[in-house]
Amino acid sequence: MHPVSLIRLLVCSCYFSQGCCDIYDKLRERSTEFAVNLYQKLVVTENRKSNLVVSPSNVASSLGLLQFGAQGDTFTQMEKALGYNVHDQSVQDFTQTMYAELENSSQGTVIHLACALFVQTGTTFSSQFMEHAALWANSSLQPANFSERSSTATQINQWVTSNTGGGIQTLVPGDSFGPSFTQIALVSTTYFKSPWKTKFSFTDTQTLPFIGTDGSVVKVPMMHQTANVNYGQFETPSQERFTVVELPYLGNTVSMFVVRPTNKNTPLSCIESNLTSRSIALWINSMKRIKMDVFLPRFKLQSHSDLKKVLPALGVSDLFDPRKADFKGISDHGSLYISQAIHKAEIEVTEGGTKASGVTAMVLLKRSRMPVFKADRPFFFFLRQASSGSVLFIGRVTNPLD
Repeated sequence: MHPVSLIRLLVCSCYFSQGCCDIYDKLRERSTEFAVNLYQKLVVTENRKSNLVVSPSNVASSLGLLQFGAQGDTFTQMEKALGYNVHDQSVQDFTQTMYAELENSSQGTVIHLACALFVQTGTTFSSQFMEHAALWANSSLQPANFSERSSTATQINQWVTSNTGGGIQTLVPGDSFGPSFTQIALVSTTYFKSPWKTKFSFTDTQTLPFIGTDGSVVKVPMMHQTANVNYGQFETPSQERFTVVELPYLGNTVSMFVVRPTNKNTPLSCIESNLTSRSIALWINSMKRIKMDVFLPRFKLQSHSDLKKVLPALGVSDLFDPRKADFKGISDHGSLYISQAIHKAEIEVTEGGTKASGVTAMVLLKRSRMPVFKADRPFFFFLRQASSGSVLFIGRVTNPLD
């Protein structure tokens, strides 16, 4: 699987003191909580019956970089939504170490993070902001001329394509930018690609029924494997039961967790609405190793989300208001604000493995006796990086053919 620029929290090795480990645990929980909150808000604002995929770490990375240049209420809102202050040295230390670890991919697993500030020629920056930006998620400064709308859009799209393994071709259309107001476009990406630890066999893939949210039945390519996996059965506070299976990628660096209601009459939303960072931690600590048959549909999802509709629901609204946005930490020139906040993510799951990519752009302006897990009705999933607990992608599948 692939993409997403994210805020990375580092591994707590024996080198760190107990205090550092405690900080890491808190950062991991807050990062996961942001991922859950973002996903739940998107489920509400998007069509509840539709497929969805989002890269929380990508969105968090963009907000983290903006937080370096934000002040006043604009800063406070982002701090509250993310759950941490990027000026905290412990946050920066954890993040920088994790970025380095992620880039050190092995065994066929590729995770690539990148951030770029596309800047209008002549824009001056605070030296302190530039120092922070240079150390944040493989950041770079890209000169741009926003008065040339088409060429600037092409420039940004080419950068996105090259940093998502070709997964995302077009983030912004040619007419996205006004001729005289855009100063900065912040774009962050995360790219992930990995084969499964235990591959699904192409010869075992069958065309089987998948029951949609409205009860309709479609025939889908259903992959199959028999493997030792982590598996758990749980229930919500209102006693809706559901099952969780962990499917690791090669190297055990990242795993996909697939969550499906046990009862076919239980709406997926009943499980989603009770999702929290603590419940995810509970599942992971409680799952048992078991040999079982796993059936998972082959699917490819792509979502395009307007974060201007979602972030205010998380309490982050001032950055979009030209009267309230305070980004004086970026530039002495006042009146910078976020004109657009676009997030696009895609994921493809096949027998061989997963490929996914995500990008966020923000524009500142002036069958056996063994147990069986069969995902033959709507389910949600998330890709989690093992050492940090960071959620790279999270999404839902209501129709694998859409």
